[in-house]
Amino acid sequence: MTETSVARYGVHTQAQSSNALDRAIEQIKLLGFAVVDGGFDAEALRRLADAFDRVLESTQDLYGGREELKRIDEHNTIRVPLAHDRLFLDLAMNANVLEICRRLIADYIILNQQNGIINPPNAQQYNQAAYHRDLPYQHFVSSRPLAINALFCLDPFTLQNGSTLVVPASHKEEAFPSDLTVEALQRTVTAPAGSFLVLDAMVFHRGGVNQTSSPRRAVNHLYTIPLMRQQIDLPSLLGPEYTDDEQTRRLLGYGVQTPRDVSDFYGTRPSKASSCEILPNKRTSS
Repeated sequence: MTETSVARYGVHTQAQSSNALDRAIEQIKLLGFAVVDGGFDAEALRRLADAFDRVLESTQDLYGGREELKRIDEHNTIRVPLAHDRLFLDLAMNANVLEICRRLIADYIILNQQNGIINPPNAQQYNQAAYHRDLPYQHFVSSRPLAINALFCLDPFTLQNGSTLVVPASHKEEAFPSDLTVEALQRTVTAPAGSFLVLDAMVFHRGGVNQTSSPRRAVNHLYTIPLMRQQIDLPSLLGPEYTDDEQTRRLLGYGVQTPRDVSDFYGTRPSKASSCEILPNKRTSS
């Protein structure tokens, strides 16, 4: 037995994990979450932090102003930051995160949503403080994930600044656990700046209370199978000229927009000569 082996007997099969990404995927399957290195250096993190603050400032006057956003509890959220700065498009295309999504969901995934999130200082209640799934209002389990969310830690997630709490393995049960069970099993996940907290979207989680004097900033991404409707229609928001890279367009959902009418639907169908081929950027049905 090697020094790093775990003692066992009666074991005929065992999962194999040869690197950090393998181990993260194994943990997500078992517990519903894992912390994954994003591969960012200090300068890249500084640029992202500056972009986050700049986009937050520039969008506060949109949609009725800060007071209106506060009235609808949207003042601590940036919707679709990649529409304002392409650094956030690069963030959404992080290689480690996309590899996890493809291995856990399927090769064809779309970005369902991207939101900048602020955990405000000394706030007992804010819009992420209650337990939820990132596919909210759903009570089902599936044999493999239909969605993965990747919460990018722009600031360190610590016990003091309200790091995310999870109920481990709750993605395997349809119902929300009893309160006493939640209190007994919930776990606070700390993570360094530049990492992603990657979760099965069906695991129950919430933000903690930020007891510091500074906001805790993060960018959440939800990746789903193409059949799920995007939170905001990204191709319509971004426009046809946003990118001509086919892989990026596929991730952003350009190939799976709902046809507006029958003629539009017919325009998405492959020709009879190629009907036996599955076109990666076309939605097909039987």
